[in-house]
Amino acid sequence: MPLRDHFHSSSTYLEWEALHGGWPMMIAQRLNSLMSEEYIAQPSVRLGDMMEIDVAALERESGGNSFESTSDGSPSVALWEPSKPIILLDTEFPEPSEYEVNVYTQDEFRLVAAIELVSPSNKDRPENRKTFDNKCETLLKKDVSVTIVDLVTSRSANLYGELLEELDAQRTAISRSSIYAATCRGRRSGPRWCLETWEHELAIGTALPTLPLWLSDDFMVPLELEATYEETCRSLRIR
Repeated sequence: MPLRDHFHSSSTYLEWEALHGGWPMMIAQRLNSLMSEEYIAQPSVRLGDMMEIDVAALERESGGNSFESTSDGSPSVALWEPSKPIILLDTEFPEPSEYEVNVYTQDEFRLVAAIELVSPSNKDRPENRKTFDNKCETLLKKDVSVTIVDLVTSRSANLYGELLEELDAQRTAISRSSIYAATCRGRRSGPRWCLETWEHELAIGTALPTLPLWLSDDFMVPLELEATYEETCRSLRIR
């Protein structure tokens, strides 16, 4: 099945959030079936400022003190007001959502590879793009292989291209595309440090690529984006 445009579709409500929430688990499951017991892949989803809580949970947290009873026994809102807050920081800068898969060694639980699924909030403002690129740069310089998968068609920024600029690397044609997938790793040779990349431009209606996921200098496993993407879409009934 071809790559869908999950950001300009009305077929499923919040379709991209469902995909980004489920895809990391599918990727982790597939990697764990391919890798030896020496490694373990774990999904991670952090929703930044986007949080939901149900009423029952709210009542449990409040200890049941949110309501009083009136003379006829019906509940009423308690007459309580908090003190005025102390404003330490006044800002409109939200935390971006993060969707990723991390691969660790089992013995030391050392991070060796990270797969970053770009969200709209990663691309929506310079501050968030800088945060994303700084994170990737730090991982690369710690010998962690980094894969960036960007399906966000609603915003045009290219985080991979901006990362290359941060590393003083030459930008390629794909680093200017709005959607793409790329694996990067840093390699040391004596005092020199070089960046190696495997990149693919994506297009709606075409299959996703398979990328190398480097676990050490001379060992990698295939990151099967197409198979895990399709399994996620089938599981979530995304057409």
